[in-house]
Amino acid sequence: MRRIRYHRHGGPEVLTMEEAEVPAPGPGQVLIRAEAIGANFVDTVFRRGTAGGSAFRRPLPGLLTGDVVGTVEAAGPGVDIRLTGRRVAALVSEDAFADYVVTDARWLAEVPSGLDDGAASMLPMAAPVALRILRTGRLAPGETVLVHAAAGGIGHLAVQLARLLGAGRVIGVTGSAEKLDFIREHGADTAVDHTDDAWPDRVREAAPDGVDLVLDSVGGDVLRRGFDLMAPFGRVVVYGAASGELSQISVGSLFALRSVTGFSLLAWRAADPAGAREEMDEVAGHFAAGRLRATVHARLPLAEAATAHRLLEERSHRGRILLLP
Repeated sequence: MRRIRYHRHGGPEVLTMEEAEVPAPGPGQVLIRAEAIGANFVDTVFRRGTAGGSAFRRPLPGLLTGDVVGTVEAAGPGVDIRLTGRRVAALVSEDAFADYVVTDARWLAEVPSGLDDGAASMLPMAAPVALRILRTGRLAPGETVLVHAAAGGIGHLAVQLARLLGAGRVIGVTGSAEKLDFIREHGADTAVDHTDDAWPDRVREAAPDGVDLVLDSVGGDVLRRGFDLMAPFGRVVVYGAASGELSQISVGSLFALRSVTGFSLLAWRAADPAGAREEMDEVAGHFAAGRLRATVHARLPLAEAATAHRLLEERSHRGRILLLP
């Protein structure tokens, strides 16, 4: 089979296609024949190996993550053999860019009938994260939500889910003026380009009483300036740092009745496995019913993994980038 790895840090050109044996599923695992693989921005940071300290360092050779959609080909020891033949999606933490992958059977998302590869790729990670960061931020009906990276794979789902959960106003922030219409089309009342230095003023015009909840995966200056836009009792949920900068927020800034919470999907699964499983099923129901939609920016052959990473780094994409084995 084919797989993509990198053996030195650098730009997208270091991604290398290799021939390898089809892996065998171990205890508690399944083997999936991949149909589509959702690429994740965080791997571009790992691949460069230059940002953010130990949080963004991985040993070589670099093994890519991804949201894999495909068919269960084999079940390992201790796994229900009836999973074989089912169409599933899974967040794969190692060697996801491959024709075949192995992954933990406990966190498979069964794909509802008729769901396309783009929506299916959102089931194991992007959609559950989008839902849980809103709930971690204790969104209440009628509140104002500010979504950073609102045109991204998770962001465009968070905009839609904020609406489904009863937000009164949704403001989407992006790093490109070309994405503003896309964000509004997915349910945002206001869309703002953070490359305009006056972007916080645009947010204040839309939410003169302040923002109740900020969802941030960017970090750096975008997070710091978003923090200052919060109303009393405002909350920030930080679930990434695409800028590569892990921001320092002073304790003194919290005295204005503001709070910050971090979120990791793996930590959530470990802390409340039953709740995490229920929310995977919940978002699958939203997709199946048409209440939630996923946008795919590009579908590329597996051999064009470097192109996928270039698109992610250029921040030109809207929604998901898929690789097709």
